[in-house]
Amino acid sequence: MKLNERGLLVVISGPSGVGKGTIRKALFAMPDNNFCYSVSMTTRKPRPGEREGVDYFFVTREEFQKGIAEGRFLEWAEFVGEYYGTPLEYIEKQLATGNEVIIEIEVQGALQVREKMPDAVFVFIVPPSRKALEDRLQSRGTEDHGKIRERLEKANREYNLAYKYDYIVVNDEVYNAADRIYAIIRAEHAKTERSITKYNKLMEGNE
Repeated sequence: MKLNERGLLVVISGPSGVGKGTIRKALFAMPDNNFCYSVSMTTRKPRPGEREGVDYFFVTREEFQKGIAEGRFLEWAEFVGEYYGTPLEYIEKQLATGNEVIIEIEVQGALQVREKMPDAVFVFIVPPSRKALEDRLQSRGTEDHGKIRERLEKANREYNLAYKYDYIVVNDEVYNAADRIYAIIRAEHAKTERSITKYNKLMEGNE
């Protein structure tokens, strides 16, 4: 019997280009996991192949703004005239069923989540070196030198916010990094503060 029946909210964050998405995919590929990816809500139209409730929850601008006013988002932002956000209700339902909810998010969004759900587990992903991050950004082949330099400068500022996270994981090799996060999740469930109530009830039942 598990001492902690409630799932964990795990926030995977870090500078752009550090490999957050790749690590998340490797984590979900691990056997016997109960991970659930946090599905975002957006006001933009579905792209070909995207499915409601799988890729995004698609809503109107009015519905999204109402959600903002009612405080129904864990975090939200507006990009290129469209809203994107993480619905609180969806996350709470998944956590209540015992699923581990994984959020892959940029640093500023993670800090918003920290304010609303301080009991979540925050993992900061870093490259093995600054040069490795630069190489990764250049290998994408999607941005010019100036844009890459902007991202590297932003990454340098974000490194200074690592102290706000619970763990730092080096992405030296994708599956190693995913394995470390899996170990963190298992260890977090064993923390006394998460399991003491269930443990005390279990001991009372054995008396």
